[in-house]
Amino acid sequence: MQAETENFLDVTILEPKEKHPTIFKRFDALMEGESVTIHNDHDPKPLYYQLLGERGNVFNWEYLEQGPEWWKVRITKRITGEKEETLGQIAAKDLRKAKIFKKYGLDFCCGGKKTVKEACSEKGLDVTRIEQELQQADKVPSSRPLPYGDWSLDFLADYIVNTHHSYIRKNLPDIRSYASKVMKVHGSRHPELLQIWQLVEELSNELTAHLAKEERVLFPYIKELAGIKNNSLAMHNSPFGTVQNPINMMEVEHEIVGKNLAEIRELSNNYTLPDDACASYSLLYRMLDEFEEDLHLHIHLENNILFPKVLELEKVTISNKQ
Repeated sequence: MQAETENFLDVTILEPKEKHPTIFKRFDALMEGESVTIHNDHDPKPLYYQLLGERGNVFNWEYLEQGPEWWKVRITKRITGEKEETLGQIAAKDLRKAKIFKKYGLDFCCGGKKTVKEACSEKGLDVTRIEQELQQADKVPSSRPLPYGDWSLDFLADYIVNTHHSYIRKNLPDIRSYASKVMKVHGSRHPELLQIWQLVEELSNELTAHLAKEERVLFPYIKELAGIKNNSLAMHNSPFGTVQNPINMMEVEHEIVGKNLAEIRELSNNYTLPDDACASYSLLYRMLDEFEEDLHLHIHLENNILFPKVLELEKVTISNKQ
C-alpha cells in the first residue's frame, strides 16, 4: 500500500522517523500555489513550527479536520512575491476577524503592520490556533458590517469626524472627571488609580491636539484630493509636502494613545472592580472599556483603510499632473 497519492499524504502508515522527511519532500516538490493535504492521528502542530523554522514563512496552513480521532491539514506553498497580509489588512477586509485579534490582545490598529505570525511570536501565542479561528470566521454568517473599505475618502473622513471625533469630545470630559473623583476617594487603598488618572490626563491632552490637526490640516487635504479625483477641484501645493509626513505624525500619536489605554487596562487588571468599588468606580471602568473599543475602531479606520488609500491617491494624482 502506498503512503502517497497525487496531493494527499496519509502519514499514519509511515514509520515515525519517516514522517517529517516525507512531508518535507512532498512540500518541496510542490509548485507555487499548489497544496498537499496530510492525514494524521494527532495534531501535527510541531510540523508547523519545524516547517516555519526550516523553510520560512512560505506556506499557508489550514486545518480541514481537527480530532478527536483524525487530523487533516492542507499545506499550500505561497506564490513568490505574494506578501502575507498584516493584522490591519485582515481587519480592514473583515471586522469579524478583528474580534479574534482583540480576544488574544493582538493590536490590529496601532500595531496593524505586523503579520499574524509576527504578532503571535512577540506575545508567545499559539499561531496555529489563532489562524484556525481566523479561517473559521469566514464560515460565520456576516451581520452586514458597514462597508468602510468601499466608501469614498471624503465620506470616510467625514464619518470619522462625525462619529469617532464626536464620541471622544462627548465622553472624554466625563472620563477625566470620574478618574479624578475615584482617585481622590479610593486612591489611598488602590494606588494604581493615581497612575490611571495621570494616563487619562495625558490621553486627553494628546487627543485634543490630535483631533485638531486632523480636522484642520490632514482631512481637508484628503477631501481636496478626493475632489481632484472627481474632477471638481484643482490641486494646490500642500503645506507639508507629501501626505506621508502628516500621516507619519498621526500614526505616531495613535501609538501613544494606544499604549496609554493598554497601560490603563493592565493597571486595572482588565477593568476588574475591587470589592469596595462604588458606583462611580464601576462607571469609570465601563466608560474606559467602551472608550478603548471605540478608539481601536477609530484608529483602524485611519491606519488601515483611510491612510493607505490616501497615499495611493496622492501618488496617482501627482503622476497624472506631471
